[in-house]
Amino acid sequence: MSVRLGTLLDKLAPELQPELLGDPELLIQRLAPIDTAGPADLAFVSHLKYLNKLAVSCAGCVIVSPALRAAGLARGACIVVTDPYLYFAKLTQRWKQLHQPSSYAQPSTLIHPSAFVDPSALVAGNVSIGPFAFVGPRARLDEGVRLGAHAIVAQGASVGVGSRLAERVTLGEDCSLGQRCLVHPGAVIGADGFGFAPNAGRWEKIEQLGAVRIGNDVEIGANTCIDRGALEDTVIEDGVKLDNLVQIGHNVHIGAHTALAGCAGVAGSARIGAHCTVGGGAVILGHLSLADHVHVSAASVVTRSLLKAGHYSGIFPIDDNAAWEKNAASLKQLHALRDRLRHLEKQLQSQPVTQAGTPFQSKEKS
Repeated sequence: MSVRLGTLLDKLAPELQPELLGDPELLIQRLAPIDTAGPADLAFVSHLKYLNKLAVSCAGCVIVSPALRAAGLARGACIVVTDPYLYFAKLTQRWKQLHQPSSYAQPSTLIHPSAFVDPSALVAGNVSIGPFAFVGPRARLDEGVRLGAHAIVAQGASVGVGSRLAERVTLGEDCSLGQRCLVHPGAVIGADGFGFAPNAGRWEKIEQLGAVRIGNDVEIGANTCIDRGALEDTVIEDGVKLDNLVQIGHNVHIGAHTALAGCAGVAGSARIGAHCTVGGGAVILGHLSLADHVHVSAASVVTRSLLKAGHYSGIFPIDDNAAWEKNAASLKQLHALRDRLRHLEKQLQSQPVTQAGTPFQSKEKS
């Protein structure tokens, strides 16, 4: 379905002060990448390194930064905005709202006949519960909650206003999910944490008596698992974004607006600050702390607490543990060893040399 450019942009993020240089009557058929966009498509360019792609693009309209204003205007219609990437993100939300209004509209209360809702559960208005979903005893679903097919809200669990659990999501016993959260298919929130005590060559289970508390505006990817705490709760603060296949161990605490990419793993009792990012496949060992605004590169292994904001990277080959510890200790001294070596080289270069090329040493005559 085509949409007038003016309609698409109407009241969209005025705080970003977008400037439309083109015909608001232009019909837009889709949002597209700059490489493949056609005359009826809207694309964006966020960086100067894509200037060459902008010049040859066939897009009907392009979102550009002020630095690319002249280049954007030279090729046709454009929208000039200080943060093209952020503006494009808001544009995708607007596009979905126009094309899939049911995803944004509050549904009237609808409980599928195959769903089970315990009589003691508290279900507010405008709630949608899909086929074969389960809402356990004393569970609570606030206004506008949506449960997909086979979703489970276990005994005593609660889901905040406007949150959505997609197909096959499990929210475990006594766990809580805040407002406006989105949990993608297959995620499990509140399974037992990995706690066992050795006992004569066998493992004795440590019962996990805590829960999981998740704040508002959190998004959790497909098949991600967040374990309940052993004695206290695992905590995910407001605005956190977890990608697919992320593992969060028991008693972990993740600060507000932190984002973890796919296959990242956080071991038990680690604490991650606010506004951090963790790249895909990275691992954070247990009982460590990350300060606010720490950024960990993909596939890195965090083996110590990072108490200062910054960007960190690192991986070390697996080895016999004793050898690994010795090598790791030596590796940490490489910078100092390099400086010492340079100092010695300068000393040698500053000494006079003999004809044979060795440092001259004066000798007293006998």
